[in-house]
Amino acid sequence: MTISAAPTTTPAEEAPTVVTVVSRKAPVVLSIFTVGLALVLLLGSHDGDTTFRLSTRDDLFQLPAVTVPAMVTAWLLVVVMAAIAGWSWALTLRERPTPLWLVALFTVAALVSFLAWAAAGGTIPVVGLLGGAIALAVPLVFGAMSGVIGERAGVVNIAIDGQLLAGAFAAALVGSMIGSTWAGLAGAAFAGLLVAVLLGVFAISYHVDQVIVGVVLNVLVIGLTSFLFSQVLAPNAAELNSPPRFKAIEIPLLGEIPVIGPVLFQQTAVVYLMYVAVAVIAWALYRSRWGLRLRAVGEHPKAADTVGIKVNRTRYRAVLLAGAIAGLGGAFYTLVSVPQFNREMTGGAGYIALAAVIFGKWDPIRATLAALLFGFASTLQGVLSVIGSPVPSQFMLMLPYVVTVFAVAGLVGRSRPPAADGVPYVKG
Repeated sequence: MTISAAPTTTPAEEAPTVVTVVSRKAPVVLSIFTVGLALVLLLGSHDGDTTFRLSTRDDLFQLPAVTVPAMVTAWLLVVVMAAIAGWSWALTLRERPTPLWLVALFTVAALVSFLAWAAAGGTIPVVGLLGGAIALAVPLVFGAMSGVIGERAGVVNIAIDGQLLAGAFAAALVGSMIGSTWAGLAGAAFAGLLVAVLLGVFAISYHVDQVIVGVVLNVLVIGLTSFLFSQVLAPNAAELNSPPRFKAIEIPLLGEIPVIGPVLFQQTAVVYLMYVAVAVIAWALYRSRWGLRLRAVGEHPKAADTVGIKVNRTRYRAVLLAGAIAGLGGAFYTLVSVPQFNREMTGGAGYIALAAVIFGKWDPIRATLAALLFGFASTLQGVLSVIGSPVPSQFMLMLPYVVTVFAVAGLVGRSRPPAADGVPYVKG
């Protein structure tokens, strides 16, 4: 007779224990912002009312302006911010992440509170503020789309700023020589593609560290465009540095809707092209064979190679497309914003675009929203200066970069890049 021993453990006991670790970055940063804004209100109390103007003269119908007591409104919204921060802490203690919509609600409350305090006794043109944010975010959005495509394919594109600057230079030069904004736009895309070719050759073919290559390319483009500006464009400004500008195009009916119309549908062709680019990239990345292959070579290039996907060829195509898209963003500077090229006129926008990619967790829609947030911070600087806000101009100049640092360091929470991002693929 055979006697078998009973198992000492049950299947439930053998199952591995899963421990969920939730980052505390979001509640910490929300708390810091709440306390910081509360201190600002305590130290700089302003009397008076703040008016938010919601309509323009050409709207289909007029919305009444909203006038609120500045300090009361600011403090009430700080209380809302504190409640949201407390909610975030409660979720974290229960090992649940802070949802994106809650962070968005906190951001809106913080912005309105700050505006109510900063514009006490003045008027905030809401339409102009939001419309300016859209316009100033154009290079950032194009740069972010470039970063998403490149990094989804496994190539870190630090050279976005150089591609934007090269695009701005080429747009000014080609647009001035041919006298066409569309020719300048095409020239900008080609210039961004040329920078991408160098990135691809060194990063993909020769396996040079991608971060180093990107930084070197940025420095190279700055030096080259500065030299050509002083030696070629400046002495012949009338012929080579006076490109035509894109004019705003109003979409009938849509452009007359209050708030939304002037902000979204009274923009230039470059902005409408941005709408199309974001929609197409978002669809193609998740719904097309091209997007599936792109994500495959960025996550697991060896497995992709095993099923017949040409990894390096796919990466090359992605990098070249990304460079052309970034070049289109650079055209905004010389074909929309200022009708001439100047040295280093991008002002490091490529690095902010790269931060938007990280903040957006390598997703086209989220990266676009992050770029719009940074564009709003840049526009806010100009609006508060016009209305005579007591906020120091030096603080407003650094505001976009402060928002960038806090967004990437704190609000993004746990963020995982593509597994093979920045890793050269050697077939073997």
